[in-house]
Amino acid sequence: MAAAPRNGTGPRDRFRAQVRQEVKAAALRQLAEGGPEALSLNAIAKQLGMTGPALYRYFANRDSLLTDLVVDAYGDLTAALTRATADGPADPAGRLTGLVHAYRAWALAEPHRYRLLFRAPLQGYDAQAAGLVEAAQPAMNVLLEAVGALAEPEPGTETEPGGPGETAAPFQRWRERRGIEEVSEAVAARSTLLWARLHGLVALEIEGNFRSMGIDPSPLYEAEAADFVHSR
Repeated sequence: MAAAPRNGTGPRDRFRAQVRQEVKAAALRQLAEGGPEALSLNAIAKQLGMTGPALYRYFANRDSLLTDLVVDAYGDLTAALTRATADGPADPAGRLTGLVHAYRAWALAEPHRYRLLFRAPLQGYDAQAAGLVEAAQPAMNVLLEAVGALAEPEPGTETEPGGPGETAAPFQRWRERRGIEEVSEAVAARSTLLWARLHGLVALEIEGNFRSMGIDPSPLYEAEAADFVHSR
C-alpha cells in the first residue's frame, strides 16, 4: 500500500484542522461572554466531548490558543480594511474614509476580538511577542498605503514645532525593523497618529461611553476622517 501523502491534506490532517477550528470557535464564545479571564481549556474540552489531555494535543496551553485567536483576528481585520480600500472610492480621500468606517465596523461587530488585539489579554501573556507583531503588520500596511496616497506635507512644514518632521524622527528604526523603508517617516508618523485617534473613538464606543452620553458617535468618525485628510 502506498504511503499517505505528507502534505497536510490527508484525513488525519483534515480532522485535526477541524477540531482546532471547533476549539477556537468555543474559545471565541467564551471571550464574548466573559473576556480572556473566562477562557478555560477544560471547559472547552467538556463542551466538545473531549478530555482535557486530548485537547492539549491540539493546543499546548491557553497561551497557545490565545495566540492563534490573536493571529486570526489580525487576519480578519486586515481583510476588512483591504476590502474597504480596494472596493471603495478611487480617490485617496475616499479610500481613507472607507478605511475609517471599516475599522469601526469591524470593532463593533467583533468587540471581544478587538479587545484581544489591543489589550494585554492576561497577566504574563506577551502580547508584543515577535509573532504577534508580525501578524499585526499587514493591517498597518493597509493604513500606511492609504495615508501614503494622500498628498505629502507642504515643503517646509516638516520642521515646524509639532509638525510631521518632528513626530516622524522616531519612526526611522521602526521602518527598518519592519522592512518598510520605502514608507516615508512622515507617512509612518501620520498613520500612527490616525490609528491612535481611531482607537480612542472605538475604545470609547465599544465600552458604551457614547451610549451613556446619549449620543451617536458617527459624526465624530466623519469629522476625524475629514480633519485628517485635510491636515498636513
